[in-house]
Amino acid sequence: METTDKVLAAMKKAAKPMSAGQVAEATGIDRKEIDKAMKVLKTNGQITSPKNCYWEPAK
Repeated sequence: METTDKVLAAMKKAAKPMSAGQVAEATGIDRKEIDKAMKVLKTNGQITSPKNCYWEPAK
């Protein structure tokens, strides 16, 4: 499973907006890798930001 898939899965499981730090804590993946994966997910429109610095899966 790719990092982007793990990030998205963690966000779906949490069922609430998460910060990059919370995703890193939930997945055990290094924060720098989380940031890279979230950048890809943002570019692809797979995650959205309901409030500053928090992200959730796009609906």
